[in-house]
Amino acid sequence: MSEQQRAERSERQPEPAGRRVVVVGAGMAGVQTAVALRERGFTGAVTLIGAEPHQPYDRPPLSKAVLLGKAEESAFGIDFEALGITLRLGCEVTGVRAGDHELDTSAGPVPYDVLVIATGAEPVVLPGSEGVPGVHLLRTLDDAARLRPVLDARHTVVVVGAGWIGAEFATAARSAGCDVTVVEAAERPLAGALPAEVAAPMAAWYAESGAGLLTGARVARVEPGSVVLADGRTLPADAVVVGIGARPATGWLAGSGIALGPDGSVTADAALRTSLPDVYAVGDCASFPSARYGTRLLVHHWDNALQGPRTAAAHIIGAAGGDGAEPPAYDPVPYFWSEQFGRFVQYAGHHDGADTLLWRGDPAGPAWSVCWLRDGVLVAVLAVGRPRDLIQGRKLIEAGTRLDPERAGDASVPLKSATRQETHG
Repeated sequence: MSEQQRAERSERQPEPAGRRVVVVGAGMAGVQTAVALRERGFTGAVTLIGAEPHQPYDRPPLSKAVLLGKAEESAFGIDFEALGITLRLGCEVTGVRAGDHELDTSAGPVPYDVLVIATGAEPVVLPGSEGVPGVHLLRTLDDAARLRPVLDARHTVVVVGAGWIGAEFATAARSAGCDVTVVEAAERPLAGALPAEVAAPMAAWYAESGAGLLTGARVARVEPGSVVLADGRTLPADAVVVGIGARPATGWLAGSGIALGPDGSVTADAALRTSLPDVYAVGDCASFPSARYGTRLLVHHWDNALQGPRTAAAHIIGAAGGDGAEPPAYDPVPYFWSEQFGRFVQYAGHHDGADTLLWRGDPAGPAWSVCWLRDGVLVAVLAVGRPRDLIQGRKLIEAGTRLDPERAGDASVPLKSATRQETHG
């Protein structure tokens, strides 16, 4: 190859070290992608674009310490300047022109060689509540700042939705002395997340905390100072907090050619690549194929936003550890936790498709857990106040371990000692 040909090739295809990686979304997934690239030795330009003007921050504390005024913010303790990561905050990305390798933003066009989509999820809005005074969401730092005076004033609060975020906000509001009523359209809390028999014991937690829980109750409309239910009941409400779910924040990708699933998620592959070359997706906005569970997963939880970027960064750079080996596929055991009503709730795995459910402990007590098996193999575990079950169970799920159902259902037996190998070996 002549020197002229080398020069022309270099102009068309920059070497990996000279590539420009642009990450859209400055939450956990976006920040971790940028950091992972540097940790793996990437020396090209890295730009992190965030729609909010705040320094990138962690979201879990918003419904806890930040909301209760125990912390002013939850900014990541990362020196972006020292890492050579360029921040462009308060910048909204409105579209992608993949053919030109360019983003349309509120600050003008931004070119990229590699694009990482990390825009997360956006809360579902209660129809008819837009613009009504006193209606709140809890997703951003500004949302938490607007809700703090509500808690400080000990207002009467109606929470719409008894999912994870609704339970966490209700917990914070009760600890602040607010009068709280939670309204849930389904017949039980966490109806979209857990089976009826597992979620049922959690309903009692609301009453224990002094919060009201109305299940099978649909909201007809929200008015200033009240919530009107479909059955005609009216609930007084100085403030209304809506927590009825979230959807991938991918509307800005319309017309880009990037494939989206029916749920609005970017359909990434096992390397977290999208349908277009040089475009990756991580975190809450992306679904990925799981060989472990034989299905495509969309995981709206912190651990996914922490773990996925490492895989994406490895594939962007092109090697897992400098030996030229193909980086591993992304196939985690999903994990999340929730702090609610004085309990620490943890979950690992994916229970859809399980054929056996085992209880460990009394669900009416302070500590218990549930194991799901498929063909005798542990596929998911929910632990309430039993962190050892979660830790051991997660490792067993990762290993694809077959359990002895009788021993696994005995809360006095450590999960790691309930394997068929130990029982029958």
